[in-house]
Amino acid sequence: MKALTFKRYGKSPAIGFSELPRPSLRDDEMLVEVHAVGLNPIDNMIPTGMFKPVLKFQLPATMGSDLAGVVKEVGRRVTRYKPGDAVFASLFDLGTGSLAEFAVVPERVAAPMPTNLDFVQAASVPMVGLTAWQAMKERAGVRPGQKVFIPAGAGGIGSIAIQLAKHFGAHVGTTTSTGNVPLVRSLGADEVVDYKQQAFEKTLSGYDMALGTLRDEEIDKAIGILEPGGKIMSLVGPLDAAFAKARGLNFVLKFVFGLMSRKVMKLAARRQVAYSFLFVRSDGAQLSDIGQLLQAGTIRPVIDKVFAFERAPDALAYLAQGRAKGKVVVQIK
Repeated sequence: MKALTFKRYGKSPAIGFSELPRPSLRDDEMLVEVHAVGLNPIDNMIPTGMFKPVLKFQLPATMGSDLAGVVKEVGRRVTRYKPGDAVFASLFDLGTGSLAEFAVVPERVAAPMPTNLDFVQAASVPMVGLTAWQAMKERAGVRPGQKVFIPAGAGGIGSIAIQLAKHFGAHVGTTTSTGNVPLVRSLGADEVVDYKQQAFEKTLSGYDMALGTLRDEEIDKAIGILEPGGKIMSLVGPLDAAFAKARGLNFVLKFVFGLMSRKVMKLAARRQVAYSFLFVRSDGAQLSDIGQLLQAGTIRPVIDKVFAFERAPDALAYLAQGRAKGKVVVQIK
């Protein structure tokens, strides 16, 4: 089968198409014919080696995490799906990838594809939907009336996170460029800061939770708009010792991650705010709940651009520019 792979970590990861054997199945897995793959920023980060200590791949490794497709075969312990079923899933942190003609999908991470979506739309949702769900519902416990800050509201994660926050009953603040203000308003944002004209840290205040999607000083600024007792979940780092402990990493990495997050931890403590790093978890049950919201029209995918499979490297390069409005998707079939 044809797959987009990288052969090594570093500045020259040798990204290109490879012919790989059609994968075999364990008893709890399904073989899915991939129709579309939603891209995420971490897909570009993995080949650099940035996450090599915590994400394990056998090289050459297939790239991509999210997918939507059709079940072709099932292992003998798979009970919820059968050949012909349309599913969507995230394979993130499973040691495998989705930018291929076929992918192995454990039953526990798959969800039925909403019937009102096509494969491109469905493939755009899994990682960003699960990230927003786990940050706001699972970790922060967002309640109606609370104020949630979601920066970069027109981006892949922001466009879904705004909609989920509104579903949870939150008041949502966001940042975006001038041309994207109407989009984030249509998604439900209550306070919109045009970052080309205003600084959000001087405009917003009294927030209960912030989603950290931007690096370095932007995280520090987001902490500054939170009320005492507020929570900030960073998706981009710095990694912290709690993350290392949860992953069962060795003492050295716990120490290193603790050093990396020391500055932001001190700042958060001074503000009486809780900082944590969030690494999304593939979860079919949660994705099924998100799928029901998609089916009902409560949330909707936002697609920026669709690339053919043979242009998958171009799609990754386009995503790396950081200007996508919504998600970038590769259509395989």
